[in-house]
Amino acid sequence: MATALITGATSGIGREIAWQLAAERMNLILVARSADRLEEVAEHIRQVADVEVEVLPADLSQAEGTLRVCERLIDDERPVGLLVNNAGFGLGQDFVGGDIERELNALNVMVRAVLMTCHAAIPGMVARGGGGILNIASMAALTAQGTYSAHKAWVRTFTEGLAASLKGTGVNATVVCPGLVHTEFHEKVDVDPGQWPESAFIERVAAEAIEGVRRGKVVVTPSRRYRALAGALKVAPRSLVRAVAGPERSGRRG
Repeated sequence: MATALITGATSGIGREIAWQLAAERMNLILVARSADRLEEVAEHIRQVADVEVEVLPADLSQAEGTLRVCERLIDDERPVGLLVNNAGFGLGQDFVGGDIERELNALNVMVRAVLMTCHAAIPGMVARGGGGILNIASMAALTAQGTYSAHKAWVRTFTEGLAASLKGTGVNATVVCPGLVHTEFHEKVDVDPGQWPESAFIERVAAEAIEGVRRGKVVVTPSRRYRALAGALKVAPRSLVRAVAGPERSGRRG
């Protein structure tokens, strides 16, 4: 039975991906900071889906946490067939005047950890002739909302380049760019989700992401309305994008 490793697996999109993969009879390795919450989610999945679920507590904002995950990925005796880089970091601050340590922690989680885990996982996948990388970016990658947008733009571009490099190896690289989703993310960064109409929120992100991996798609943008918005953002003058989707449009309270 194949095994998937999922970072940021105890909430939001990561947890939903874990449940969907478990329903497809994949064994799981769940990664997050909280050991207690990891074990709670893992035990629930074990009871319902009857698959093996390994927990790997790791803080990806710290080098030792990311290295722990990389060590698991290079274990050829327990191969990982799908790597899902979902862990996110809500900064909850402006770059100008913000705390630099928080900025560096966000960079570590959303850029360095993605780079390192992909670098660790891919050689084994290529040697085995198959596997998948699923990196979670965001529609913010096409906007100008500060460093969060920059990190997610890096994830998108990195994954596209990775997909090209892996062509013909049997290993696929997919990046999913969701729009607004009901998760705990907004609360953690003091953003009121009620400021957006309910129609702006989408579901089935996990399902579309997994289907994208299965079909070998490189970029997945869930929902027709966000695909239309992505098309508009790509052709719009960047001055307009900065005006309508710049840092001041982050939606944080205060």
